[in-house]
Parts: sequence; structure tokens; C-alpha cells
Amino acid sequence: MPKVLIITGDGAESLEVLYPYQRLVEEGYDVDVAAVEKKKLQFVVHDFSPGFDTYTEKPGYAWPADVAFADVEPADYVALVIPGGRAPEYIRNDPDCQRIVRHFYETDAPVAQLCHGPLIPAAARVLAGRRTAAYPELEPDVTLAGAEFVDAAAVVDGQVVSGRAWNDHPSWMHEFMHILHAKAERPVI
Repeated sequence: MPKVLIITGDGAESLEVLYPYQRLVEEGYDVDVAAVEKKKLQFVVHDFSPGFDTYTEKPGYAWPADVAFADVEPADYVALVIPGGRAPEYIRNDPDCQRIVRHFYETDAPVAQLCHGPLIPAAARVLAGRRTAAYPELEPDVTLAGAEFVDAAAVVDGQVVSGRAWNDHPSWMHEFMHILHAKAERPVI
């Protein structure tokens, strides 16, 4: 069965990990969650409250990481998903996380990135010259990485599909599934 990798960590947005995880499993893919270390991760829930200048954060679901970044062989996977939340802020500094992301970008494999997810390919120095959506407040980060920021629900740039946040899931994952099915081995379900 073809495998898809999700890279994340503590502080990831619950919906941004679990929605693509469940959608990919529904399609028949085997999905592994990778993190800095193999452990139970604590996700969070981001929402907006009146009077706040930014989002609020509450504890979300706990979910096990199947594999540590250091133990990931990217060639074992047909695609990569990079959810947002706060996790990308620190996992982007992990050399093995960067190695994984570079593999998917450099081999033209399908990548889905959402919200703060583009911080990781920016750190891996593979975002330059691309078009990407991201959480809107990341526009300066995307621009400094040499990419074009696009404020849209589903931005397709070659094999990479990006979105702004969890409310873009339907458009973002719809476009990603088209690319995944066209470019990678499709499971028999």
C-alpha cells in the first residue's frame, strides 16, 4: 500500500493534522506521522475570539508520532503533508526534517502544506521561486524566502498544494488529491 508522510510536532493545529490524516486513510493510503522523536504529541486548537488581535490557543488532541525524523527514509513515501500550527516554528530547525522536505521538493513528489507549514520548506531553502499560500501573517516570511505569497484557499504550484489554514481544507485537500492520484501510486481500495 502506498505511504504518505505527515511531518509535525507538539503545538500543531489538531484539525490540520487529523483532517488530512483521515482523508488519506479514507483514500486507502498508509499514513505515518513523523516528529522530532517517536512519542505522543500534544496538538492544539486555534480559534478567533472577539477583541483578540490574533488567534487563541487551547489544548487539542494527543496523537502518537509513528517515527522520528532521523529514522525517516523519504523514498518510502509517495507524498508529504506539512500541517501548520506552532510546530513548524521549531521543527523547521531539525536537520532531518529539512532533509525530508528537500527530498520531496527535489524529486517533484506531491506536497501539501498549510498555514505555518511553508516555514519548513523556507528553512530547507526550497521555497524560493515558488507560489504559496500560508497563514496571511506569514506573507513577509514567504517573501523573504524568495517565494510569492498568494492569499487563496488552494494554490497549486507544480506538485505543491498550499492553503491558508484549516478552514481551507475542502479546497486544499481536493486539489492535493488530484495531484496525488496523478503523480503517485494509487491504492486499491
